[in-house]
Amino acid sequence: MITTQLTRRLNLKHPIISAPMAFAASGELAASVSQAGGLGLIGGGYGDIDWIKQQFLAANNSQVGCGFITWTLNKNPQVLDQVLELNPSYLCLSFGDPKPFAQTIKNKGVKLICQIQTAKDAIRAIECEADIIVAQGSEAGGHGEKRSTMTLVPEVADLIADRAPETLLCAAGGIADGRGLAAALMLGADGVMVGSRLWASREANVHQSMHQAALQASGDDTIRSQVMDIARSLDWPSRYNARVLKNPFTDKWHNDIAGLKANADVESTKWKRAWEEGDISIANTFVGEATGLIDEIEPVATIIEDMMFEAEHLLNQRWSI
Repeated sequence: MITTQLTRRLNLKHPIISAPMAFAASGELAASVSQAGGLGLIGGGYGDIDWIKQQFLAANNSQVGCGFITWTLNKNPQVLDQVLELNPSYLCLSFGDPKPFAQTIKNKGVKLICQIQTAKDAIRAIECEADIIVAQGSEAGGHGEKRSTMTLVPEVADLIADRAPETLLCAAGGIADGRGLAAALMLGADGVMVGSRLWASREANVHQSMHQAALQASGDDTIRSQVMDIARSLDWPSRYNARVLKNPFTDKWHNDIAGLKANADVESTKWKRAWEEGDISIANTFVGEATGLIDEIEPVATIIEDMMFEAEHLLNQRWSI
């Protein structure tokens, strides 16, 4: 058994939080993670309140939280109040300034998780009195920035130790097995936030063709790009882009952003239809560099059990737990 400050304070069996991946992190996935001993987060993403409510119902009273893409809350701040009425155990804010929403969350007695991509972001999260900071490296699938997990996590660990020692730290980005979990703990994290490996689970809301594409890919087959956001007419801040699997769509447009914007109406229609149909030649598969470590789509409970067994074995080879 691996116990950390994260497991003790959150009363978890395992130091694992599931990433609130937009659309993929369903209520079923979040509930399965919590039932397996971690903390599951629903992917509130772009703030579709009807979808979010459906996922909380699907979680069937399991202790789960919810995550938001923070810059979208600026456009629809009422969604936060609506989700707080659903009694989430934790709320995670990623990709934007958490300050406008932090106090509202904490006033409701809900714990605040801030996912950050830079040391500067970590300082801001500390100022907002985040209960948990997630340091996300660029290896992660979906949106992020440039820093790598290996250097960002210990830098943020040092910041927390100096400025807010009661704040918990989780590592994210490229963590898909027990080796990654053990490494994160050695870097100073109290636990991990896992995205791609749980995305590749039976409970995730992911099209089968995208799962199969991920199983056949290596980390070399991923790319960080803006093309899928332009195709979806999503006004992401310029500092962020997304890691996805390369496909003919990214091959055509990644180095021709101006051309894509000029043809946005036609290409957007194609991309959205392809997403619904699971056509991976056009729609992008949102998975990180860890795709090269994934060779089977398994139940959440099996994934977490295997990850914990491997991590404990590795740590026991060198240290007593």
